[in-house]
Amino acid sequence: MREDCKHFQSRTYASGESARFCVLDLAPEAPWRCPENCPRYERRIADVGWVVGSVRRPGAPDEPEMIELNDEAAALLDEAEDILNTIGPEIVAEHRRAEAKREASENSLLGRVRRRFRRPG
Repeated sequence: MREDCKHFQSRTYASGESARFCVLDLAPEAPWRCPENCPRYERRIADVGWVVGSVRRPGAPDEPEMIELNDEAAALLDEAEDILNTIGPEIVAEHRRAEAKREASENSLLGRVRRRFRRPG
C-alpha cells in the first residue's frame, strides 16, 4: 500500500491486530497493494490532527503465496460488502431499541424496586 497517499489509513487495535486500507475503497488487494497507477492517488501533505501512537508503524501482514484476485472474486467481495452495508443500520437500530427498552425497564418503578431488593450473588 502507498502509505504516503492521502487516502491511506492504518489502525492498530488493542489486540495488536492492524488494519490497512484505502478510505475510498479503491484497493481491492488491500492490505498488500494499491492498484497500479491509481487515478485517485494524492500525496499526503501533512498529518494534521492525527494522534500517532508509536514511532514504529506495524508493517503489512505477509502476503499469502497463492493470492489471485480476479474480477469474479472482487465482485463476490463487493457483493458481500454491499450486504453488510445494507443490514448494518438495521442491526444498529435493533441494538439501540433493545438498549432503550432495557433502560426504560430499569428506570420504571418496578425496575427500581427490583434493583433495591435484588438478591446478592
